[in-house]
Amino acid sequence: MIHTGHQLNTCTECNKSFSSLSYLKIHKIIHTRHKPFTCSECNKIFTRLSHLNFHKMIHTGHKPFLCSECNKSFTQLSHLKSHKMIHTGHKPFTCIECNKSFTQLSDLKRHKMIHTGHKPFTCTECNKSFTQLSSLKNHKMIHTGCKPFTCTECNKMFTRLSHLNFHKMIHTGHKPFTCTECNKSFTQLSHLKRHKMIHTGYKPFTCTECNKSFTQLSILKRHEVIHTGCKPYTCTECNKSFTQLSTQKIHQMIHRRV
Repeated sequence: MIHTGHQLNTCTECNKSFSSLSYLKIHKIIHTRHKPFTCSECNKIFTRLSHLNFHKMIHTGHKPFLCSECNKSFTQLSHLKSHKMIHTGHKPFTCIECNKSFTQLSDLKRHKMIHTGHKPFTCTECNKSFTQLSSLKNHKMIHTGCKPFTCTECNKMFTRLSHLNFHKMIHTGHKPFTCTECNKSFTQLSHLKRHKMIHTGYKPFTCTECNKSFTQLSILKRHEVIHTGCKPYTCTECNKSFTQLSTQKIHQMIHRRV
């Protein structure tokens, strides 16, 4: 029997095909979960050496790809290319539900879960679900208490490097994103975008019960609790329930002080 290249390079587990046998071998690691490459700094493991090398840049701080517009640096060329779309405004991927556009297809796919409500990754500790595996991994640090990134200025620790980098702006005072309407500056582009809604009046998230609109989905979700009466956060000291985790934490601090 004569086999074609396509048949030879097809995964027997999921029938996905590849242009070469080497790519097929790399793909099969997904099914075996074999991760032979370990970071000597934090013991995180990877399926490919190239992934390990990119990861190591977190520890070394090496970012060889520089944006010519704003001097922001990146560990990978693909990340730089995606970033440049911020300056060009090019967003080729559009949601058919709400017409919101995105610079990357992966961002569009994640956004679509807002409309479908699909959250495939669930925490085994508290059953909270997430749209992304990375979000679940970050969430799990709440239960483990692991905070591997430390600020050299004040020793405050963080679960993610991006959170540490944003925190550092408190010490440097750097706010690179400025509103063209009122010149107010922000540390993050997402914060600037939300701020601009004050000037435009745009509130894309609407409550189905009372038609009240909000600038952020998180604010809408907090508002919806008014209608449902749901109070998912309970004080371990007195069993009083709250609609928000932040309120529950403040309440528990009162018990500790007493």
